[in-house]
Amino acid sequence: MSLTRFLQISFALSLFIAPSYASDQRPQPEVSSGVADKVATAKGQKYMIVTANEHATKAGEEILRRGGSAMDAAIAAQLVLGLVEPQSSGLGGGAFALYYDAKTGKLSGYDGRETSPGLNGPFLFQENGKAMDFKDAQLSGKSVGVPGLPKMLYDMYERHGTATWMELFEDAIRLSRHGFEISPRLAAMIEAHKDDLAKYPVTALYFLNGDGSARKAGDIMSNPDYEATLKDFAFYGSKMFYEGGYASDIVQAVQNAPAGAGAMTIDDLQSYEVKMRDPVCGPYRAYIVCSMGQPSSGGLTILQALGMMERFDLQGWGADDARSWSVLSQASALAFADRNKYMADPDFVNTPDVLLLDPDYIAARSKLIDPAGPLEVIEAGTPPLWNGPLYAKGSGIDKPGTTHISVIDTDGNIVTMTSTIESAFGSHNMVRGFLLNNELTDFDFTPFDADQNLVANMVEGGKRPRSSMSPTIVFDAGSGKPVLVIGSAGGSRIIGYVLQRLVAVLDWNISIDDALSMQHILARSGKIELEQDGDLADALKAQGHDTQVRDLNSGLTAIQIEKGILTGAADPRREGAAMGQ
Repeated sequence: MSLTRFLQISFALSLFIAPSYASDQRPQPEVSSGVADKVATAKGQKYMIVTANEHATKAGEEILRRGGSAMDAAIAAQLVLGLVEPQSSGLGGGAFALYYDAKTGKLSGYDGRETSPGLNGPFLFQENGKAMDFKDAQLSGKSVGVPGLPKMLYDMYERHGTATWMELFEDAIRLSRHGFEISPRLAAMIEAHKDDLAKYPVTALYFLNGDGSARKAGDIMSNPDYEATLKDFAFYGSKMFYEGGYASDIVQAVQNAPAGAGAMTIDDLQSYEVKMRDPVCGPYRAYIVCSMGQPSSGGLTILQALGMMERFDLQGWGADDARSWSVLSQASALAFADRNKYMADPDFVNTPDVLLLDPDYIAARSKLIDPAGPLEVIEAGTPPLWNGPLYAKGSGIDKPGTTHISVIDTDGNIVTMTSTIESAFGSHNMVRGFLLNNELTDFDFTPFDADQNLVANMVEGGKRPRSSMSPTIVFDAGSGKPVLVIGSAGGSRIIGYVLQRLVAVLDWNISIDDALSMQHILARSGKIELEQDGDLADALKAQGHDTQVRDLNSGLTAIQIEKGILTGAADPRREGAAMGQ
């Protein structure tokens, strides 16, 4: 769909009781590794790539330097990320991506989300009439969805790749064979999860020493099994993951998981498809903001919140005024209430979808916001013309085992891609050198409420769990040219991380590097989460807001485009890098 069509749609729009887990009770699976003193940035005029790890950024930059496309670079970077930050993403997981074709102005959405095996049903995560303990579910074969990333990478390459396919594997194969230094972040993750990693012998052999201790920062880690997988992938393409020996190994690993068997079959793998989804776009001040549509909730939730905020003088108030953050947090909380109730896999659930962006509905929701104090009631609304099922309120929680890649090539083509295996180290179940996801724990564990209303995001066979991944591109509404590329890791907090930076750049004219280094302030409910105590936290408390100061482990990567200059920036909370020319 072209940007013109998105503008037409935008202007046309103007004519779960008791969640399974409380959002503030579950620790972040990806432990905090601190905040760097300085944001990793780079400037260029020809191309730019930003990823969560320097090895991956270098791999993608080398492809761009040779004249490869943004898609080529993103694939090369992702193959490396699966090796050097295996806790976050990899071939056993899935992804969402937006691709912008600079020549045609077409924006495409790729859904490589994992799917639930066909034999699964709504009570998958129920035991004795109650929701399973999260960790028990995560470490079992029940949690593993059919991986989508291998097929998505190959399908995207066939449409938008210009380099040779095998060329994209060079760095990942070299690092797998010769090894790489374990980073402080990966070492901290292994240490934090060593007891669970030890439950899978193959996984333990890779991440732990013989005495069961965690491998340390600076140790050299090679992965010959991943090297062999990459060579096969380079030679045979993605088909090898969905039939034959690789598919059999995945199914065997799921069906024989020590913590509990899953129901995945060869048929589930053979029937997997990458879905093309129309991105969701909406106006915000002088811009058009585009992001991923369902089954990711990221785009709709961000656009709802932006729409509710637009009537307020955020630019006049600025980033140091508690009123700005009061408005942002309330808009986010109201959008999350709709997200938790309505958003799910549109192939299985009749959802309001873009009716949630109806201008009259957004205006009515915005009137609930008071810059001087908190919301009295936070609940989902009823968008106009919506006559679908009466859904129960869902839990709204997903976990931050994720990574994000932002790329612009010499022709101006753009890839913004978020990939994941769900919680840190996914299901902890390793096959052929890569970890399998625990993505199905993104479904609601309880399928209906006390009134027997069904939860939209309940488990069903073949269904894709709701996500918060928010790969985003912002366009100037006048010229139609892109001005910002952004996305993040961070579970359901991804939405808040991206939303805050959109406001920082578009309302407050804050540079992208300064925007990424701002303290996080976000809300998914009535509670405002902040990274720091201080004047803002005190001011929000004085307004009556419920606040919580805690580590907030994001993974933002972004590229800002101003007057022909590309500025890439990587989140200082991770070990990312930006490179350009």
